[in-house]
Amino acid sequence: MGAKITAITVTQQSAIVAHHVAVVDDWPIPEVGAGEVLIETEASAMNHLDLWVGIGLPGIELTYPRIGGSDGAGRITQVGPGVDESWINERVVINAAKFKPTPLLPHITPAPPEISMIGEHVNGTHASAFVAPVTNVFPIGNADAVAAAAYSLSFLTAWRMLSTKANMRPGQSVLITGIGGGVALAAFCLSKHFGCHTIVTSRYQHKLDHALALGADDAILDNGEDFSRPVRAATNKRGVDICIDSVGKAIHLNCIKSLARGGKYVTCGCTTGPAATTDLARIFWNQQSILGSTMGSMEEFREVMNLFLRDQIQPVIDSVHPPSEATEAYERLETGHQFGKIVFDWR
Repeated sequence: MGAKITAITVTQQSAIVAHHVAVVDDWPIPEVGAGEVLIETEASAMNHLDLWVGIGLPGIELTYPRIGGSDGAGRITQVGPGVDESWINERVVINAAKFKPTPLLPHITPAPPEISMIGEHVNGTHASAFVAPVTNVFPIGNADAVAAAAYSLSFLTAWRMLSTKANMRPGQSVLITGIGGGVALAAFCLSKHFGCHTIVTSRYQHKLDHALALGADDAILDNGEDFSRPVRAATNKRGVDICIDSVGKAIHLNCIKSLARGGKYVTCGCTTGPAATTDLARIFWNQQSILGSTMGSMEEFREVMNLFLRDQIQPVIDSVHPPSEATEAYERLETGHQFGKIVFDWR
């Protein structure tokens, strides 16, 4: 590998990110710091975060051009100071979430750790090589790099939402909004694997048809009206035990109204905005819970990655592109027409 690498860059902040995507062949090779490894990329996958990085994130100062990408798989070619050289040539996938412990205060319950993201706060995986802390890599052996990259962050996010936060149990009912996106499909696959009744929503009938073909128990077209009634009809008027949502403002109240007594609404995002209208009386009277969730720890990452390596669960992939098709890939993500993960193949 030379002193320069190929990278998919976002050249400036804009409401339409695809208009400012450029592939360059002269990006400086990243420096490998203490505790880090350099990974020669085999595959990187897109997330909605790639769009937010191009649009701009409140409270985060980003400089441009920059490299997105929080999903990446490849081979370690160099290790930094303090890293065992036995990692060289290991094929790995990364957990993009870097945790910084929150200082503990005496006699006070500690807060969750602060998180910085590869592909958000620092340059990411959409390049022919990238760096990551060795503590954030997980060996994948001979597993397919495209599938590993497509699986990692979305399934980690869904695993924390369902398992850690919602304490999912076989036989429960799970409502998953906006089916077709990476986290929504990961939550669907995990829910099906663990024997839950799955109900999905989408604004697009073709996505509902695809989800039904994959084994969804019920599919509801989100036409802008209250979908809690068909959700309750699908659960014998009981409502769902868990709702997994990243849509936010536009449908939040419908989600709350879809919950059973004691139900849990878990959110990892708000693509339609954060200022949602809710129903506090319903929440306290029915003893419901609203839970925030983001990313996941390395312990959670190992748990969910082992399901992949044992071939118990595989990701749904929408399309695979060479880096030269970066603009088209960003356009597809921006339209919201994808069903599954969009992946770059760097091999």
